[in-house]
Amino acid sequence: MWDERYKSEVYAYGTEPNDFLIEVCAKLPRGDVLCLAEGEGRNAVWLASQGFAVTAVDSSGVGLEKANKLANERGVKINTVKADLADFEIGVQRWDVIVSIFCHLPPALRRDVHQRCVSGLRAGGMMLLEAYTPDQLNYNTGGPPKVEMMMDAQSLDMELNGLEFLHLEECVRDLHEGEFHNGTGSIVQALAIKPKQ
Repeated sequence: MWDERYKSEVYAYGTEPNDFLIEVCAKLPRGDVLCLAEGEGRNAVWLASQGFAVTAVDSSGVGLEKANKLANERGVKINTVKADLADFEIGVQRWDVIVSIFCHLPPALRRDVHQRCVSGLRAGGMMLLEAYTPDQLNYNTGGPPKVEMMMDAQSLDMELNGLEFLHLEECVRDLHEGEFHNGTGSIVQALAIKPKQ
């Protein structure tokens, strides 16, 4: 599905970074960033332009090819890894920041990935997440068509156990991120930190 979506010359979700990422970027610790399900690279490339060392992982080689093309056009470098998140080794205390922007997975895999993210963050590291909530099905402006693949504040509070939330909020906002995230959407935003021992 994703290779098919990304095969066009047009960037499916645009080439500009996510609004929430821009809003909280100044709070993120400098260092190594992992972008989950990064697709065509809009967030990874922008973070690289802000001085972060960025690794973008996605299951679509077509998307990552476009991510590298965008990085070249913007004069930055990113590391891309083609992998399914079910198999990708996030590592232990490896990352200063993990970014999950509209990374919608089946529930069991999502819970597993989120716990691996907690382990994968260094002490003082942060996880940034934005995703659609179940109410998004009423808007039809993007996201998966299945309620079980959506997230909300309560589920994230449980799934990211081990992190302290600096921001955790559900809201309705306008998104203008390419063709596939366009219009009013119901979303959850989270910024959480791994406590220093």
